[in-house]
Amino acid sequence: MQWLFLGTAGLFEVCWAVSLKYSHGFTKLLPSVVTVIGMILSFYFLSLALKTLPLGTSYAIWTGIGTVGTVILGILFFKEPADLMRLICIGFIVTGIIGLKLVSSH
Repeated sequence: MQWLFLGTAGLFEVCWAVSLKYSHGFTKLLPSVVTVIGMILSFYFLSLALKTLPLGTSYAIWTGIGTVGTVILGILFFKEPADLMRLICIGFIVTGIIGLKLVSSH
């Protein structure tokens, strides 16, 4: 269950990061509210996962999910570059996330 909490926290990390972009510096109400709610939920689910999972592993996976998710959505929604080197680097992050999960004793 803790891994599900961690994955959920990572997805809310992506949610708040993307809505932060749409908030235009907290000048648009709805995206700003979504940003704050996403932050709260992300931290809440991370805190649940941290009850039993190791801090370093959890934090790395949480930020990794957030990083990969925001890069993918940045490419899809904001026309950010999707060049080969950028995608290779994202692949390294995904590999690290999987590796940390596999070597975790929990």
